Amino acid sequence: MRTFCHYFSFAKQLSSMRPLITVVGATGTGKSKLAVDLASRFNGEIINGDAMQMYRGLPIITNQIPIEERNNIPHHLISCIELEEEPWRVGLFKSECLRLINDIHLRGKLPILVGGTHYYTQAVLFKDQLLGEGSDEFQVAGAHFVGEHGDSSTKWPILDAPTDIVLQKLREVDPVMADRWHPNDSRKIRRSLEIYFQTGRPASEIYAAQKQLKQGAPAHSSSTTDGGQLRFPTMIFWVHSEKETLTYRLEKRVDAMIQQGLMSEAQRMSDYIREKRSQCLDINMTRGVWVAIGFKELAPYFDALHCGSSSVEELEAVKQSCIESIKVATRQYAMSQVRFIRNKLWNSLKETGMIHRLYLLDSTNVDKWGQCITEPSELLTRLLLQEEPTPDPKSISELARTILGAREAQSQDSPASTPKCFTCDICCKTMANEEQWHIHLNGRSHKRAIKARTRGAERDEYIRRKREESSHVSQVQGHEDCESSDEQEPFSDLFR
Repeated sequence: MRTFCHYFSFAKQLSSMRPLITVVGATGTGKSKLAVDLASRFNGEIINGDAMQMYRGLPIITNQIPIEERNNIPHHLISCIELEEEPWRVGLFKSECLRLINDIHLRGKLPILVGGTHYYTQAVLFKDQLLGEGSDEFQVAGAHFVGEHGDSSTKWPILDAPTDIVLQKLREVDPVMADRWHPNDSRKIRRSLEIYFQTGRPASEIYAAQKQLKQGAPAHSSSTTDGGQLRFPTMIFWVHSEKETLTYRLEKRVDAMIQQGLMSEAQRMSDYIREKRSQCLDINMTRGVWVAIGFKELAPYFDALHCGSSSVEELEAVKQSCIESIKVATRQYAMSQVRFIRNKLWNSLKETGMIHRLYLLDSTNVDKWGQCITEPSELLTRLLLQEEPTPDPKSISELARTILGAREAQSQDSPASTPKCFTCDICCKTMANEEQWHIHLNGRSHKRAIKARTRGAERDEYIRRKREESSHVSQVQGHEDCESSDEQEPFSDLFR
């Protein structure tokens, strides 16, 4: 009887308090395991926030948590859309996720949002937030717009043009916004141009006006019950591992995925594309599941396999090269996820006075999972549910003290600046932000390129000087020949 009463009381508390646990972090750090642990301990249900894991039939390539590891915990928005569907726009994800969170609360359970696509989780976490620049949702003068790419591309066909053409058009109508996006960031480039078409105003002007209004608004409370601009009383767990350890872990993870059947899934995807093309049906390979890491890197291998002209040894060499590309892409993706948390999520939490709700959990040593992950996460979740004060996030671990302390110091020394891309004309590369720009300027490849250009300029100058000297010698020689001809002419008269 006591157990039932305790459960009923706890469920009623969750329903009235409406708390939210969010788990973020790079791929391979253990987000899914932590979510299952917390859901098992606190009667929770899990909502997937990874765009790729929403696709059905590709559990390995999309890194879905195996069913046997879910501990019978309900998982929502996972394996729920078909291959040919485009990934959900942020507005659609947000509305469906909020519906699920409300439903879970009404049933007296704890919603746990696990983010891999972090701009998905960002849209759910914050209310009345400045529109993410390049996001799929924005507000103008009290009106609310949610971008639906299908309708927009019908009205403005240029949105379906190659990214470089879309970027060129964006430079014409909104050069400020065009300078912010990397030339390969097709989603944000298209979104910025779409905003211009829908509103008749450059997106940069809209964001600037919203930011000015926000800065002029009264400060939001940062109390535990209020939550500032967070939609719910929220605890955010950032599962993080040291870079060297994570790199090694990701390489081993790719090897394990190969053994578990990644090649078979990629083969099915490749066959699906060939079948559609044989039916004269075009597939956009720049969006949806077709950009999933583990498929696009294997395209050269399947092309060579389909061609049938390569030897067994040549095919194996191409395969191994493709697998190495998967490892490189996985590492790069993990780093981009970390940068999003350190920059976008951090800045949003700082602006709302909620930076104390971000807790970094050290998953570097999996043998100490209980000590480093389970114990602190359960303690912090319990404190949230009991509406009690929580400790300083830097006090959780040495890694938390190092990472969070450095981020705090950085934010104090250098206020947030307007995002902007930087292009190196020497190397023909574009960097997404100032930090990457400075890293590039100090990198070996850039310095080698400078030396090569200097040597090339010196060589060109040497050739130019030699040509001038040769031309001068030719002119002098020609002049001497003319003088010699003039001197000999009288003598020739004697023989006429």
